[in-house]
This record gives sequence, C-alpha cells and structure tokens, in this order.
Amino acid sequence: MILWFIRAIFLLLVLSLMLLGFLEGGPFHFMGPDNLVLHQWIAVLGCLGVLVLGFIVDLQVAQKRVGALVGIFFGLMMGLMIGMTFNYLVEFIYETYNINEHSSPDLYVAKEGIKWLINVFCCFIAVIFVIQTKDDFRFIIPYVEFSKQTKGVVPMILDTSVIIDGRIADVAATHILTSPFIVPRFILNELHNVADSSDRLRRNRGRRGLDMLNKMQRNPDIDITIQDINLTTSEKAEPVDHQLVSTAKKMSGKLVTNDYNLNKVASIRGVVVININDLANSLKTVVLPGESLRTKLVKPGDQYGQGVGYMEDGTMIVVEQGRQYIGRDVDIIVTSVLQTSAGRMIFGKLPEHNSTNHRR
Repeated sequence: MILWFIRAIFLLLVLSLMLLGFLEGGPFHFMGPDNLVLHQWIAVLGCLGVLVLGFIVDLQVAQKRVGALVGIFFGLMMGLMIGMTFNYLVEFIYETYNINEHSSPDLYVAKEGIKWLINVFCCFIAVIFVIQTKDDFRFIIPYVEFSKQTKGVVPMILDTSVIIDGRIADVAATHILTSPFIVPRFILNELHNVADSSDRLRRNRGRRGLDMLNKMQRNPDIDITIQDINLTTSEKAEPVDHQLVSTAKKMSGKLVTNDYNLNKVASIRGVVVININDLANSLKTVVLPGESLRTKLVKPGDQYGQGVGYMEDGTMIVVEQGRQYIGRDVDIIVTSVLQTSAGRMIFGKLPEHNSTNHRR
C-alpha cells in the first residue's frame, strides 16, 4: 500500500511539472519569453521521459534490494558528474567559436537542450553500466558493497511438490537453512486448485500442501512469505515450472524442489537447485564394505535366494541367501553399496556360521 502511495505521489509531481511548463514564466522557460512553444515541448517531452524512465526502473527492479537501489543512485551521481564535464566542453566550444544569441541565435537556443540531452544520456549509460557490471566488479561505498554472492540472504523459492512433500518444513525447523523462503502467488493458486480437485488423491495432496504451508507460517523461526512476482506477459503464459525458473532468475535465488524434470530445466537455465531427495540421500547412514549390520528381512528379493530388509531411514538391504530368514532379525556383513537415482542400496551376505547352521 505504501509503495502504491509513493508511486501516486511521483506521478502527481511529474504531471504538476508538466502543467507548469505550459505557463508563461514557468521553470522550463530558460530561453526567454519568445520561445513559449519550444518551452512547452521541452516540458512535455522531459516530463514524459522522466515518467517512463521511473516506471521502467520500478518494473525491472522487481525486488527492491538495497544493492540495486544504491546502484541506481551511484549510477545517477556518476552520470551527472560526467555530464557536467561534457557541459563544460559545450560551453568551451561556444565560447571558442563565439556563438551567441546575436551571431547564431538558433545554435545559441539549442545549447541548453544539448546540455540537457547530454546529462540524460550520461545518467542512463552510467546506471546501465553499474547494474550490469556489479557482479564482475566491486564498487565499495560506505556501508554498501556489491558482490556476486551474498551469503545468508539468498532467497529459496519453493515449488508445489516440495510443499506437498512436507520434509522442507522439518528441515527448516532445525535452523540449518537461514535463508528466507519465498512462495510465489501462482504456486499458492496451484495448491488451491489441487485442493479443490474432484480427484480424491489430488485433493488430499493439495490439502496436505496447504497444511504444510500453514505449519511453516505458524513457526516463528521460519522466515516464509508469499509474494506476487512481476513476470512478463509471455512468462505468465508459460507452464508453472518455467515460471518458477524465471522467478528464481529474477530474484537471484535458489529453487527448492524434488521434481526431477524441474531440476533438469533449472540447471540448464543456470538456476541453483536444492533437491530434497538428494539432501535426504546425503544424510542417510554411511556404511562401508566389511561392516556388520543387523536388520529384519521382510520379503524375498528379485534374484533366487535373496532376502530384503530396510534400515530406519528407508535404505534397502539385499541379503544373499537370506530368503530362508524372512521374518527374522539377522546379522549381515556388507559386501557393497550402490547409489542410484532412487536412493542407496546395500548388498550383504550372512556370516559363515549362519549359512553353515542353515545347511546343517
């Protein structure tokens, strides 16, 4: 609400200056009373240019970060300084060639317009230069430093699948992740659509996602916000996955998901992805060949004589010659560990005395 109030004040100020330009003796009448029409054109074009430039900056800088705003301010200051240098050059040329209102009235009238255009051009080029090169160079200003990566403030954008999954709420509650979580408005709308689905399974998944979102919002230790993202019309027409990737690029954030296809698309477009499945796999118990484990065999394996058990974290254990011990707790010796896209698998065998007793 405050942001729209500031925009309205800016619009009123620009329109007021434009109206003053039509008054004789107004602030734009620096060329004398005989050039009223020229003054009016300068007032209209100048105010429209400032208005368009202001709204373009407001739309492009979607997240009003301190670094971006200070970059614009620093670029304007640098542009004004460069423009003043060129203005002195223009004055020197006019004095050198003795151009005044008597010798060349047309060129003399155009002098102020030339100086004004030089200032605008220099400010524009300086702002573009600062914004585009702030990741390659560091402009040290008192209490402000542009850097390519700023630890601790990179937002994490959540997608629908990771919210429905629910594990992100438990991970965030452990205080390991200190970055703020962002849920785009279109993701919340998608959750509402899934929760209102006629399919019972989809409806349950959507309601679970809304419950997980409410759980994270109720936790005072989790910084999570729902934001309206300023996407272009073409980006809004894209699928939700592509909108998420575009959002992550605009916000310079990380995408949190457990969708394999979305992971690939984001990686291709240069977006950092945190996959919850990869995180869960990296936290599973590490075992080495030759170590002993105790597990309960619950079902037969795919190959003849195999028995299958599971660890507490869900890791599958395949035991050779263990089918006869299904339903029992057995001690095994790890022979190998296989990491697949579905997770980690442990292969083992029974100790010699177990197999010997079974043969007897």
